[in-house]
Amino acid sequence: MIEVQDLRKTFKVARREAGFSQAVKALFHREYTYIHALDGISFRIGDGEMVGYIGPNGAGKSSTIKILSGILTPDSGKCLIDGRIPWKNRQKHVKEIGVVFGQRTQLWWDVPVVDSFELLKEIYAIPTEVYKKNVDQLTELLDLAQLLRTPARQLSLGQRMRCEIAGSLLHNPKILFLDEPTIGLDAVSKLAVRDFIKRLNQERHTTVLLTTHDMQDIEALASRILLIGKGKILLDGGLEDIRRGGSHIDETVAELYKKFDVT
Repeated sequence: MIEVQDLRKTFKVARREAGFSQAVKALFHREYTYIHALDGISFRIGDGEMVGYIGPNGAGKSSTIKILSGILTPDSGKCLIDGRIPWKNRQKHVKEIGVVFGQRTQLWWDVPVVDSFELLKEIYAIPTEVYKKNVDQLTELLDLAQLLRTPARQLSLGQRMRCEIAGSLLHNPKILFLDEPTIGLDAVSKLAVRDFIKRLNQERHTTVLLTTHDMQDIEALASRILLIGKGKILLDGGLEDIRRGGSHIDETVAELYKKFDVT
């Protein structure tokens, strides 16, 4: 399903000291730093797998998700998803994937959620019968009945994230990329989101790649874990392989960060 080989991505970032004089100086002479977000990562993910993609801030998780979803183009390397190159076959690719960014929204801010869903229906050219069936099912599973007529800006974070997940699934994607979908959620909202993702994987056999800093998400959902640090895949194994060094996964992952010097 997903095959990544020697993927690399470097960002050029301008740097300067604080102050007006430094700002004027930067107009004529800029200093740059090169950040290697991805430094030759390789992995495979099969149909129906639920994979946790973990690592500290700046490790390259979001850059990977953006390349897999076709938003970014890598500097080099190969990436095939169902035989498609995401950034080259983007229009066809996005019809087969769903993406949720915990810190970004695909909902229009000032209109009711149901209007955003209608716009997504047109964007993805979803047949009316399929759209109505999916909206009804997602509304029931994610408890959205009281939220659909409310503008996105008036929703709490937990309510908005449930709507974001529903919006990403309206077109029946085969693959779901979740970039910190439970960030900032309360305990009840986290449980609801986790239960739904698990049910989605079991009933629809949806492939899920989940990035998160919440190790309880990993324990509840992932059967396999990829650990990334400084742009490199450092470990690829099952939950028990990760836990072998301790009884609690969050403590074990912290030890792995120290071991690989990726904190």
